[in-house]
Amino acid sequence: MDAQKVDMFFMSNAKFFAPEAIPGLKLQVEKLSDDKFIALQSAGLKDPTTILIVAILANYLAIDRFMLGQVGLGILKIITLGGFGIWSIVDMFTAQSRAREYNMQQIQKTLAMVG
Repeated sequence: MDAQKVDMFFMSNAKFFAPEAIPGLKLQVEKLSDDKFIALQSAGLKDPTTILIVAILANYLAIDRFMLGQVGLGILKIITLGGFGIWSIVDMFTAQSRAREYNMQQIQKTLAMVG
């Protein structure tokens, strides 16, 4: 894999991952062939800023949980009215880190499939 393509991918997608995870991911991605790299680009990453905005604006509807594939927790959050308000407040502060964790899982799944 061309190192320039990998650097460009991580420059444009750095916000999707925790900074400490990027060096390890780079090493894994550099080992991929060009056709597998294309599959990696369609991994379905979620923007942490978008998740944060949704968590703030539609907190009690648990849309942020549903967007990250956490259907069970989303339903529980709705039933308990956001954990009686406490869970909703915590979710506002953890939304971006949860989105980055989700993205890391998506990339690992994709790397396992194409690797």
